[in-house]
Formats: sequence, C-alpha cells, structure tokens
Amino acid sequence: MFRILFLLFIVVPIVELYILIQVGKVIGGWQTILLVLLTSGLGAYLAKTQGRTVWRRLQTELSLGRPPGDALLDGVCVLLGGLLLLTPGFATDVLGLILLLPPTRVPIKRIAKRWIAKRLSRGTWIVYRR
Repeated sequence: MFRILFLLFIVVPIVELYILIQVGKVIGGWQTILLVLLTSGLGAYLAKTQGRTVWRRLQTELSLGRPPGDALLDGVCVLLGGLLLLTPGFATDVLGLILLLPPTRVPIKRIAKRWIAKRLSRGTWIVYRR
C-alpha cells in the first residue's frame, strides 16, 4: 500500500511537472496552460457521455435480470478515466483517455477480471457485511 501511495503522491506529480515544463519550453507557457484546460474540458465531456452510455447499459442488464459485470467494470473505468482527465497534466490525460475510450477499455477490463478472479480464488478478497 505504501508503494501505491508513494507513486500517487510523489512520483506522478514529479513526472507531470517535468512533462509540463518540457511542453512549456516547446510551445510556450500560456499555450501549455490552455492545452491543459482544453484536455480537462474534453475529459469532462467524454466522462459525461461515456458515463451515460454505461449507465444505460447497466440499467438494461439489470432489467433483463443479468449480472452487470462488464457494465460495472466499464463504470469503474469511466470514473477513473474522468478523474484522471480532470487532473492537470499530460500523462494523467493519456491514461484517462485510455480508460474512457471503449476500444481501449477492453484489454483493461480483461486484466481487471483476471485480477479479481485471482483474488477471489486465493481468498484474499475481504467482504464486509452488516
């Protein structure tokens, strides 16, 4: 857990700052700021449209009595992708875009399913009940 938090709070911001500085040197400071704002706006729009699509699919699967496995994973990907796109920086924007676009979500969902299945089979998944 410490490694993940270290990555999130130390390494990612340093990488983002380095990329922002390098892009700023090439295209200029104001253009870099404008580009970051543009990608954040695009990310918010994409998250909204993809979120609606996933929500409709989730409702359809539930109304048909099917378990919403893929729709739930899509929802998690869209949520994380939207958060990453709203975070200032270019590296997080690329990761967020990958999570938001349906064709690139397919391999990510496959990896997530394997990870969840492995955790369930080992018994390392903790479920809290009331």
